[in-house]
Order: sequence, then structure tokens, then C-alpha cells
Amino acid sequence: MKTVAIAGATGAVGAQMLECLKERKIPVNIKLLASARSKGKIIDGLVVEELKEDSFDGVDYVLGACENDVTKKWMPWAQKAGCVVVDNSSAFRLEDDVPLVVPEINAQDIQNNQGIIANPNCSTIIALVACDALKKEFGIKRMVVTTMQAVSGAGVKGIHDLETQIIDPNAPREAFPYQIAFNLIPQIGDFDDLGISKEEWKMQNEGRKIWHDPDLLVNCTCVRVPVLRSHSESITLECEKEVDVEKAREVLKSALGVQLKDDPQNKVYPMPLDTTNQDDVFVGRIRKDITDPEGKTLSLFCCGDQIRKGAATNAVQILEKLLEQN
Repeated sequence: MKTVAIAGATGAVGAQMLECLKERKIPVNIKLLASARSKGKIIDGLVVEELKEDSFDGVDYVLGACENDVTKKWMPWAQKAGCVVVDNSSAFRLEDDVPLVVPEINAQDIQNNQGIIANPNCSTIIALVACDALKKEFGIKRMVVTTMQAVSGAGVKGIHDLETQIIDPNAPREAFPYQIAFNLIPQIGDFDDLGISKEEWKMQNEGRKIWHDPDLLVNCTCVRVPVLRSHSESITLECEKEVDVEKAREVLKSALGVQLKDDPQNKVYPMPLDTTNQDDVFVGRIRKDITDPEGKTLSLFCCGDQIRKGAATNAVQILEKLLEQN
């Protein structure tokens, strides 16, 4: 039986990775790794070990759930031990020899790994799962995206900010530069000279790599919203040929990882509460862009749980593919 280590097992994504492994009944031995301060903790009957240089001896696969700097520190140790790593950080996503994978879209890229497979950014995963079937049907030249990202995307401190500020708007801030309760913050990541944040660039750069489409154009605005869990995205697609709304609904009904929620007259549409703690991306509000006389532009709204499909579940799905190949 293969052994899988979760590096960063005590964080939100690491804990979700463990839950997903157990939910999906994947037949592996599991090893939990975290920082020295978490050593000895017991999670689901497993003892957390300190992440150090010899932690990967006897390990076949690693699910990485650490920040970039920590990942870069332990990655050479995992490579020396001969592990294949599925990494959730952004440290290696755009490296030429590192596959960037959403299994519903480009599972074939997994076999080209050199010991590292990268998990895309959560918002990228949600958007591309929602749009992949539409790309196959109509072609996509350009995407205009506004993300509405839950506070849990900023970790435990983000959740704490929202929960305490709902009670007391003047409570100290830990995760965000401004009050998040009853507010929106149109910044996630630092801005460059063009006024574009690091988070906003990810949609285009990662989308090009996953779809093998170097000409894809994405204009993205990322907004932090006072929602605990699940990201939402408003997306407009400029397509290569005229779009048909009914055909769009038809292809989305059978799209992998998608649930169609598109009956607005009866108040059926995607909402973050409904997508929380499950793995599908909900898609709805599908309509033509009435400002496009050529009829080649389609708008939609989608939601997905960014801790599950946007991170942990996607990594575990990649692991499943690796196990199938071996």
C-alpha cells in the first residue's frame, strides 16, 4: 500500500485533504506533517509529526498545503526521497516542467510530471471548471471576470476578522487592511504598476497553461466579500463563434464537476451557501451579452467551495489519477 504525507496537515486545506482522502476511501497509508508547534497533536487518530528533512523517507506521494516559503524549504527533501508532490502553493505553478492540473480539464498533463504537480489558484479552478465545456463548444478568446472571494481564503485570521467584526465593527483587524464585515475590499494581493494585483494575474497566466491556450486574454477584478466560505464569480466570455444560450445550458448539464442552477424566474441560481462543503461548481444566470451585436458574448455566474474543489479536493483528485497510472 502506498504512503501519502500531508505537509501542512493542521491548516484548513491540509485538514480538508485528510477529510477528502477518507471520504473517497482512497486505499493509502496517511502521514501527517506540520510545524514543530503542532508535533504530537492527534487528528482522526493520526499523530502529527514535525516536518523535517527525513520526514519523506518511505513516502510515495505528498499533498502540499503550506505557504510558498515553507514549500520551497521542504520540496528538495521530498524530491531527494523520490516522492511525487501535488502542491497547493503558487511556488511552482508557472514553471515550464511542472504540470498545472484541473483533472476535469487536463488530466493528461499529470503524466508529464518531473516529481511536482501544481494545484491552480482556487478562483482559477472554479472559473475554468465552469467554462471548460463552453470553451469546447464555442471557443473562448477573452474572459472578463469579477471574483467575490470568501474570507476563509485568507485563512483562520480572515474568518476571525469577519466573525468578530459582525459583533463589533471596531474589533481589531488581523487579515485585512479594512473592516470586512458589512463591506467589500477590492484588493487581494499587491498591485503592480498597471494597477493589477497578483491574484488578478493568476486567472490569465494559469488559465493559459491549463487550457494550453497562450492567446487567452483575461481581465480580472478580485474582491474580498463578507462570506465565510465559497467563492463566487461573475464571468463574461467573448467567444470565437456565435453563442446559443440553450446549447450552453445543454453542454453544462453534462460537464464534469458542474451543476447547472439556471432557472432565475424561479429564483434558482448559484449561491455560496449552497456550494459550501461539496465539490461541484454551480453555474447559472446564463445569458447573452445584449451589448454585443454579433452575439458572440455570453455571461454567467458561478460559485464553488474554494477549500474543497478550489484546493484540497482538486489535489486529492490528482492523487487518484496518479494512483490509477501506477
